[in-house]
Formats: sequence, structure tokens, C-alpha cells
Amino acid sequence: MAASDLTLKPAVSAAEWEARVNLAAAYRLTALFGWDDLVFTHISARVPGPEHHFLINPYGMMFDEITASSLVKIDLEGRKVSDSPYDINPAGFTIHSAVHAAREDALCVMHTHSVNGVAVSAQDAGLLPLSQQSLGVLASLGYHDYEGIALNEDEKPRLVRDLGNNTYLMLRNHGLLTVGASPADAFVAMYFFEAACMIQVRAQAGGSKLRPIAQPILNGIRQQIATVTRGVSPGALAWPGLLRRLDRHNPGYAA
Repeated sequence: MAASDLTLKPAVSAAEWEARVNLAAAYRLTALFGWDDLVFTHISARVPGPEHHFLINPYGMMFDEITASSLVKIDLEGRKVSDSPYDINPAGFTIHSAVHAAREDALCVMHTHSVNGVAVSAQDAGLLPLSQQSLGVLASLGYHDYEGIALNEDEKPRLVRDLGNNTYLMLRNHGLLTVGASPADAFVAMYFFEAACMIQVRAQAGGSKLRPIAQPILNGIRQQIATVTRGVSPGALAWPGLLRRLDRHNPGYAA
């Protein structure tokens, strides 16, 4: 059954439908920005309400095909809790379920295998303070060592420990992870994470001696970001424009 053959909008609450539309948009924007890895990464979002239910991508569907209706609703164990013709990747939700269970504020968890992100995750020093884009990331960044494909339940406590209360997690030799109060916040956080990694790889490729940003500037970056955004999250500021861009290039996600 094609995603366009079915719409769930009449069957779910307005709050769930809004979450579905924004998460589907985040998937399509991830493809538009070139951060997808065929069908092998995930963005998950909690469904508003008292139940710990989550939305995640249908296994085998490309990110630029995902619609609000095609997203699969599951519980913390990765079991489907509503009818869906689609399955999910059992390995994919190991990381996401660990974060969702430990962080009530992590309503959206985004994980990518972008080329730049994996390249920097393989560098011993990790992310370096080389750009303005890197500073906000470095102010809230953890690292998690690679333990193989995320299949083992016993990895979850270590992953949660390494993320801590941070917004960003670099998965060594694996990729990038962000959390946010919404798909908008998680996506825009990933934009800066990915940009910082891309800039680092290109700066290193230039062959010249690198010039890191001084620690006192890094120490004050949180207050500077709050001033620039006037207390509004970067996700909330950028999301309407991102949706307009998506509507121009790949509409249909709200189906």
C-alpha cells in the first residue's frame, strides 16, 4: 500500500497529527540536506499524551517518501501499538528508546550517519572549536564509544550516561545524535552539528595550521546564543522557513 493511499488524520488527535506532520517534514528535510543514509537511520518523536508512545519511520521507506500517515506508532519496546502496514527496524529503536526513557525533555531524537559526522566521529580529538557553528555544539556535547551495531540492550545505560543532559551526542565511528523538545529543535540542532563537522573536515583538508577559538569565547557562548535568539529556540525560529523550503522542493509530507 502506498503512503498516498491512506490518511490517518481523521483517526488521530489533532496533537498527534501535528507531531506526525512535523516529524515527516524532518525526515524529508534530512533527505533534502543530504544527511540520509538510504533507510538506515531514524528520527523518533513522542506522541503527545500520557502514554509513552512514539513515531518512527517505516522500515524500507526512503526519507524523501515519508508522510505523516506512514509513520509507525510504537511503545518503548518498539512494538506497534496501532495498525500499520509497515514494520520498523528493530535495531534502530535501541538508541532512541534508551534516550526517550531517560530524558522526558527529549521529545524528539534524531540520529544520522552523515559523511561529515562520521568522519569527525572517527577523529580522536572529536569536534574542535574551529567555527562559530561548533561553539553551541561544544557547549552541550557528549561522546559515546562504538560498541557495534546498536542491538544490545545492555548498551543503553552507557549511552544514556554519555549523553547526560546534553543536546548533542557524538557516536564514535558511527555518527551524530541530537535531542529536542520538537522535531524542529532536534533538526536545527543537527543542522549546526553537521555544519560544524563539515567545516572541520574542510579546514583540515586545506592543509594549513588550524586556528581554534579561545576557551573564554566558548565559555560565554550560551548567553550569546540566548541574546541572538531572544530566548526563542533556534528550531522555532527556523522551522517555518524550512517548511516553506520543503513545500517548494518536496511537498506532500502532510498526507
